[in-house]
Amino acid sequence: MTLSLREPARPESGQGPRSKAAALKSALLSPELAFLMEAHNGLSARIVEESGFKGIWASGLSMSAALGVRDNNEASWTQVLEVLEFMADATTIPILVDGDTGYGNFNNVRRLVKKLCQRGIAGVCIEDKLFPKTNSFIGDGQPLADIDEFCGKIKAGKDSQSDPDFCLVARVEALISGWGLDEALRRADAYHRAGADGILIHSKRSTADEIFAFCKEWGNRCPVVIVPTMYHATPTERYRAAGISCVIWANHNVRAAITAMREVSRKIAASETLVGVEGGIASVKDVFELSGNPELAEAERRYLPQPGSDTAAVVLAASRGAALGELTADRPKCMIDVRGQPLLRRQISTLKDSGIRQVSVVVGYRKEAVDLPSIELVPNDAYASTGECASLALAEKRLVGPCLITYGDILFRRYILDRLLEADGDIVVVADALWRERRRIGPGMVHDHITCSRPFSAGYLDEDTVDLVRAASDLPDAAIHGEWVGLAKLSAEGAALARHELAAMRADGTLGAANMPDLFNRLVAGGHRVRVQYITGHWLDVDDAFDLAKARNFL
Repeated sequence: MTLSLREPARPESGQGPRSKAAALKSALLSPELAFLMEAHNGLSARIVEESGFKGIWASGLSMSAALGVRDNNEASWTQVLEVLEFMADATTIPILVDGDTGYGNFNNVRRLVKKLCQRGIAGVCIEDKLFPKTNSFIGDGQPLADIDEFCGKIKAGKDSQSDPDFCLVARVEALISGWGLDEALRRADAYHRAGADGILIHSKRSTADEIFAFCKEWGNRCPVVIVPTMYHATPTERYRAAGISCVIWANHNVRAAITAMREVSRKIAASETLVGVEGGIASVKDVFELSGNPELAEAERRYLPQPGSDTAAVVLAASRGAALGELTADRPKCMIDVRGQPLLRRQISTLKDSGIRQVSVVVGYRKEAVDLPSIELVPNDAYASTGECASLALAEKRLVGPCLITYGDILFRRYILDRLLEADGDIVVVADALWRERRRIGPGMVHDHITCSRPFSAGYLDEDTVDLVRAASDLPDAAIHGEWVGLAKLSAEGAALARHELAAMRADGTLGAANMPDLFNRLVAGGHRVRVQYITGHWLDVDDAFDLAKARNFL
């Protein structure tokens, strides 16, 4: 039966699942060949697991290189331990750590093993050289530790483990140092009798001949681990035939990272642009996903008060959307399908993800087609002859506290909504500073452009407030600072101001034909401050088939 490093445990009745150490030990004792892939930090460890490997080799060379120091114990064992803690937290598979010579004598090994067990590290490999160590591939004839002294380290480590399945692998350097096969076998036997759970036999020859000679003489007295960095051309099947337990791919992720980082850095330095590299490297989204951002977002929704938890929303969705033709013959445009879900359902999902639970939708054309759960419908039977403010006035009872007003035909990234909910101001509108990039001119197309107290600034720490001066669809280009996207937030005071202005519009006979920019202009003219929050894209409205195609790509 094949055992893998992540195969479910077979605990005795009443016991919990096995530890990572037990998974590593199971693999070492399995008749099947196991593989460990090198990692040197939390990100690379997560990539190793994502790639399908069942265990990780925490390479001393790679961790030292990632810290910018030599593989000569220049990184202290506590610094290595900190890296290992991040790696263990980032993954669910066992880690075998390269423990060099144990960072000192038997006492240092005892403390090292205790700390590794506390952090859920599955095992450690220590080598029989002198402290401070030198990398095995540098120089010739490095001195070896005294056998009895090294056996004492092994015994001290095994006596100190708090997890009974923690693995201690003894690395034999006799072949590396030119002492020959007999000395390698003598040392391996002594280390096995001292309690080592496995023997790592190391070689720097370009063929695996002396490795296979060792295995033949060793006769599977305990598991054999190899690191075929130098004899990499050897077929893996030969390792299986020799009865080897575990192969370590020892430093290839850090070497691959060096190659990739050099290439990208040189390209950017030479070209002074990102154009030539963006398509060939991981996306920022990949970084977020590997770093666990989706899990954090879910945890925030579960444990933190949501920005919009006391906020209601009014969605203005009474129009047909005639430019969409037959797609809206039997439904309003808020209900057209966008990748398997109605547009309005996707918008409501975004609202609820930000904590907004009270959603009222003003409906008109084909109102019976709006059959989504957990929303309140407010009918506007005069939708064909009235504008947006008339629809909003019908939902006046919902404008009593913090509230959001949004068009029913827009999509936007959630961060835009979260920023808006956190923004200061009694009345805050969202405007796209990149209005030129998205502007299309055609029959029936109307853009709610705005003039502001100052234009958008790309300054990273630019926190100065911006106020609305005027909103209109016929502003000259020179006066346009952005396009209102159809999203606004009112505080309790702002909602009261809006209700008062709607009542005044009803009284003076302008309510029926008024749109939302008219309401904002009246508020500004009355001396009330309407704040503007700039965005740079990441939203769209769906007016015609072209927009619908963009919406499908947007998702």
